[in-house]
Amino acid sequence: MANNKSGSSGARSPLSLVVAMALCCFFYLLGAWQRSGYGKGDAIAAAINHQAACSDNPSSSSSSSSTAAGLTFETHHGGASTNASSSSPALPEIFPACAASLADHMPCHDQDRAMKFPRKNMVYRERHCPTAAAGDRRLRCLVPAPAGYMTPFPWPKSRDYVPFANAPYKSLTVEKAVQNWVQYEGAVFRFPGGGTQFPKGADEYIDCLATVVPFNSGHVRTVLDTGCGVASLGAYLDSRGVIAMSFAPRDSHEAQVQFALERGVPAFIGVLGSIKLPFPPRSFDMAHCSRCLIPWGANGGMYMMEIDRVLRPGGYWVLSGPPINWKANHKAWERTEADLAAEQQRIEEYAAMLCWEKVTEINEIGIWWKRPEPCPDRPAEARACDEANQDDVWYKNMEACITPPAGASAGGELQPFPGRLTAVPPRIMSGSVPGFTAESYEEENRLWERHVVAYKKVNYKLNTERYRNIMDMNAGVGGFAAAIFSPKAWVMNVVPTAAELSTLGVVYERGLIGMYHDWCEAFSTYPRTYDLIHGNGIFTLYKDRCKMEDILLEMDRILRPEGTVILRDDVEILLKVQRTVQGMRWKTLMANHEDSPHIREKVLYAVKRYWTAAGEDSEEQKNMGSSSEGKGSEE
Repeated sequence: MANNKSGSSGARSPLSLVVAMALCCFFYLLGAWQRSGYGKGDAIAAAINHQAACSDNPSSSSSSSSTAAGLTFETHHGGASTNASSSSPALPEIFPACAASLADHMPCHDQDRAMKFPRKNMVYRERHCPTAAAGDRRLRCLVPAPAGYMTPFPWPKSRDYVPFANAPYKSLTVEKAVQNWVQYEGAVFRFPGGGTQFPKGADEYIDCLATVVPFNSGHVRTVLDTGCGVASLGAYLDSRGVIAMSFAPRDSHEAQVQFALERGVPAFIGVLGSIKLPFPPRSFDMAHCSRCLIPWGANGGMYMMEIDRVLRPGGYWVLSGPPINWKANHKAWERTEADLAAEQQRIEEYAAMLCWEKVTEINEIGIWWKRPEPCPDRPAEARACDEANQDDVWYKNMEACITPPAGASAGGELQPFPGRLTAVPPRIMSGSVPGFTAESYEEENRLWERHVVAYKKVNYKLNTERYRNIMDMNAGVGGFAAAIFSPKAWVMNVVPTAAELSTLGVVYERGLIGMYHDWCEAFSTYPRTYDLIHGNGIFTLYKDRCKMEDILLEMDRILRPEGTVILRDDVEILLKVQRTVQGMRWKTLMANHEDSPHIREKVLYAVKRYWTAAGEDSEEQKNMGSSSEGKGSEE
């Protein structure tokens, strides 16, 4: 009997052990899941974040590349690609390459579409984005880089040299040859710094302006350059601590703005036509026109009134070229004395109406100063614009009216730059931005300083000259741009039209630049414009407004090959983004919030792989695991 009991007990013992072990494992896993709080998504993010922590330090090998969990932030200049196969059982949607002819595709500035719009007031040169209602559809393909595309030279070398392959257009080297805009020298374009109104170079021209405009004091920090050409003014103002926002239309002078961006100068495609500029009132310390061909005296002074709207009280307006000093130049300009005299008379009258004081005329340069105090003797016929929501300018018609002064609600003195970068801006001090106090504004800046420190632990290239052209897709009050501020980089601070608060005025008061934009549409820029794109909560903001894929495809269009993306958002959204960009030739890395792995907000790092239109014939390039690693970066 004893032996039988013993045998029965032994037969049941293994089953009991198995059940006990299974229950222990189940409750252990359940407890771990509950502690994480976010289920599978957070577990994935935590695992990848652990990989990043193991790979933060730069490689000690002789190569200059640095990796974080397989993510390469190094630049390359051509050569064959290597393959890296994916082990994911469920493949994401694969976005094909667009045709090579679309290498410079700009959806909202398409030449064929533009010709369908009126010529009056340059309407056909303005933004005209494809819409589903009009039967147009956005391209669902990846805009290729031209064959032989190279990473631009680091600043300041890029100011003077651009690889020919990046913008292979020689027309300006012929049309503007005597004006010293750009010269073709084999594998590169060279930019001597000349211009139509400054054939002896931008530096000498700026020295002339500096006899009146106080560039060196830090009081003139932000400049608007209308009809910028290849933006040599902005390129040479940079060394004086002044940042210029340059723009010109996409017109017959091929590659003007594209050259500016390849050089590393802030610029966008735009025109003074019928729509207001995408800036808030009182943004710029100076506005400039050098032979920009804008009819300043036309349309009841509407264009001068638009400049007045975006010009800060105490700011300067510079007009260089016709009709200034027309008596000495009318023959060279091939215009009659009467025509030029009448044009200058109209400009002078509108300037007086705007309370701009004529400071000087130097040869063909006229300089006006916008008086900071309210205008005491404005004529009765001068119409004031509606004061309601002056920041609401997106697709709003320009009017021949004068923007009212800010008044006590948004006044205050600005510190000279760089002091104004960290000082509390007048709009915050006056309470003009709902929900922001001086204390909460400073806390916001401290938060972004912590975020950027965490970014640099994953991508140490943020400390170097690797990134010149940077975009922040949802800039807020400019905290990210201030935290990464460097004289070797600039940030386009975009305030989405969908944002709850209009904070772009604060950005400009800090001495930074930016513009309004609706991310349901394409940005007014050429492909391959930006080295680094940062987005904080951008997909949460546009979650119910437009498709995530469309925003990502636009990001891919304006991002350079081997450019970097940093996205902060909810983990579930970023997991969808991560899956989508697997079909867009991006390499990705998910990281936890720097404060805790239990915070739902995560950070997605991505690098766009190097590939070109010519490489599409190669099986290596067609393989979505292709990479530019190993192509060599010793040039």
